[in-house]
Amino acid sequence: MDNKTLSIVSYITLFGWLISFFIGKEKSDSLLKYHLKQSLGLILFSIFLSIILNIVLMVTKIGILGILGLIPLVLMIIGIINAANDVEKPLPLIGKIFEDKFSFIG
Repeated sequence: MDNKTLSIVSYITLFGWLISFFIGKEKSDSLLKYHLKQSLGLILFSIFLSIILNIVLMVTKIGILGILGLIPLVLMIIGIINAANDVEKPLPLIGKIFEDKFSFIG
């Protein structure tokens, strides 16, 4: 797989990220490294948001707040579009936070 394809796959769940990380480890370029950082940040954000939403929904019983659970899906689609267009553009809301994190990626 080329780096563009691996960049796209990295946004598709944790398994896609792991596949992209290990297959692209030897031949990664700046595009792949950038999208690996963004997608890992998105995965961590999704887990954090899920925990927070579950706690809030148990306490408040306001079911409409569950729609906030779609935020990671929207961000995932934006990330896939950016990767497909070979653009190193941060994800809205959370992208700037993860640009300089995860030094183990490169």
